[in-house]
Amino acid sequence: MARKHIRAYEASADVAQLRPEATSRPTRRARSEMEFEEATILGMLFGQFDSNLVLIENRLGVYIAARGTKVQIEGTEDAVARARDVLSGLHKRLLAGQDIDAGAVESLIAMSTEPTLEGIITGDAHHPPIMIRTRLKTIVPRSPTQIEYMRALASRDIIFALGPAGTGKTYVAVAQAVSMLISGAVQRLILSRPAVEAGEKLGFLPGDMKDKVDPYLRPLYDALYDCMPPEQVERRLASGEIEVAPIAFMRGRTLADAFVILDEAQNTTPAQMKMFLTRFGQNSRMVVCGDPNQVDIPGGTAMSGLADAVSRLSGVEGMATVRFNAADVVRHPIVGRIVEAYEGPQA
Repeated sequence: MARKHIRAYEASADVAQLRPEATSRPTRRARSEMEFEEATILGMLFGQFDSNLVLIENRLGVYIAARGTKVQIEGTEDAVARARDVLSGLHKRLLAGQDIDAGAVESLIAMSTEPTLEGIITGDAHHPPIMIRTRLKTIVPRSPTQIEYMRALASRDIIFALGPAGTGKTYVAVAQAVSMLISGAVQRLILSRPAVEAGEKLGFLPGDMKDKVDPYLRPLYDALYDCMPPEQVERRLASGEIEVAPIAFMRGRTLADAFVILDEAQNTTPAQMKMFLTRFGQNSRMVVCGDPNQVDIPGGTAMSGLADAVSRLSGVEGMATVRFNAADVVRHPIVGRIVEAYEGPQA
């Protein structure tokens, strides 16, 4: 089979016919044309009713005209270059057998300001592409900070992931854990989080201890089932290869040959965090996820164990701290705007 590729033709020009909103500023315009030889995947590339092209237009302020296998992009030089990168990245993902959706388009738009975007998607002679392969899907970075995060997950022993909801802190960590488990790099996957929301009311919930704490661990289960077939999750849970438990169950253990994830770590006390981190064993990896701005420790006066640990352990060899912000939210653009509104100054 002949090698598939994109032929691109570039030209800078003053564009006479543009959408009204695109001509409001007297700035240098550019026009670029791309031709895709794989006509069979253009429907997926452009999206239903050209929804992917419309999304790129709206986010980058360009005008995109698709005619047959050719796409013409018009706008400012920088916006046109970014739109080309996004379309090229989407095209390469389709050729690699990956699905694309609005989230994938949004992520590539967010990363299109990165000079290394091309290498991130395709890799080069010196660096493999940044991705995590699981049984059900291939995870690729959806924000610039996720690039840093995935690199840390692949190379560091203990990683602190800090930031707001929707940035992929826990999801990407679970995907990396599943990938290492199915490849045999680790023998166990341990997922934990504090059940502080229950407080002393656990005894009033029906069922045994597992039934009482499972509602607080549901996000971890959801990520697991998204990365691994349900029957494999159930089998590995039954065998103990995958363990989901509240942080209180970690005391006195040595977690060797395991990938360990602590979610909602901002709700631990310093004593709990010290206990958890010192469970680290041989051939293990540990990820501690949390949002320092959403501390729910009962009483509201205790210091968060997450903030304490990050402060104490900054610069320790083998550890990494990755900080996400509202710009890294990948759930939906409005989630990022909500986070910015809550974290910004009040009116």
